[in-house]
Amino acid sequence: MIQSHFGEFAALLTAIFWTVTALAFEGATKRVGPFAVNLIRLSFGIVFLSILSYFTRGLVFPTDASAHNWLWLGLSGVVGFILGDYFLFASYPIIGSRMAMLMMTLAPPMAALFGWLLLGEKLSLVGLLGMLFVLSGIAITIWSKPNGEKKMQLKFPVRGLIFGFIGALGQGGGIVLSKYGMGQYNVFASTQIRVIIGIIGFAILISFLKRWKNVKTTFSNKPAIRAILLGSIFGPFLGVSFSLLAVQNTNTGIASTIMSIVPVLIILPSVVLFKQKVSLIEITGAFLSVIGVALFFI
Repeated sequence: MIQSHFGEFAALLTAIFWTVTALAFEGATKRVGPFAVNLIRLSFGIVFLSILSYFTRGLVFPTDASAHNWLWLGLSGVVGFILGDYFLFASYPIIGSRMAMLMMTLAPPMAALFGWLLLGEKLSLVGLLGMLFVLSGIAITIWSKPNGEKKMQLKFPVRGLIFGFIGALGQGGGIVLSKYGMGQYNVFASTQIRVIIGIIGFAILISFLKRWKNVKTTFSNKPAIRAILLGSIFGPFLGVSFSLLAVQNTNTGIASTIMSIVPVLIILPSVVLFKQKVSLIEITGAFLSVIGVALFFI
């Protein structure tokens, strides 16, 4: 059972990892901004990945990758990390991680659309129904009001919405480009390529915008560094790698939809860590999402 649904289980683990990283990076981004957080967390990530690669493959860097791997995985790094993650992180201080994750639910249908256009993938009726349940559950969960009011109304800045949308677009496109560029190549080495290109891209942007001082001062901000380190372990290291494992072993749209349940998973730590109240509507939304995920295992 587990082996036959390995891709789906990898996607579920990815959602858990991204819940941790969303909470960690929200706090860090509020302290030091998205450029510093992105560059430092990718730098941490490449260290972890290189150590793992050395012990599992005998190679520190992906020197055995083909030109095809470098081209498409590199492009995936540009779309997913530089475009997608920058705008996702930039939305955190504006609308918060829970609202930002709501916007990221747009990534699965985008990934499914890109998968259909570029890879010729198809979704079964059950898969489409599961996607509908997951997206509906997430939407209800995030849009419901914690004080139990009957009227549900989502109010947050348009700028944050736009940033979140661009982030979702980058994530959806990046995951499809990853699958095409990776093929049967090693998952962690594929992640290394994406991270390397992401580091280069952010370094160029930071140089162009003259933000290196901000990056330097970040290292003296201990709470921010601790949060970035935690987020780096569960983000560019475990999260991204398991997301590639997911798309390598199952349909892109299915994997992306399961990974999109982060807004539901983030409710419990929000209650425990931030003492937020959860309404009945939010609980209902969580159940809808769980039912949606279950449909992918049929």
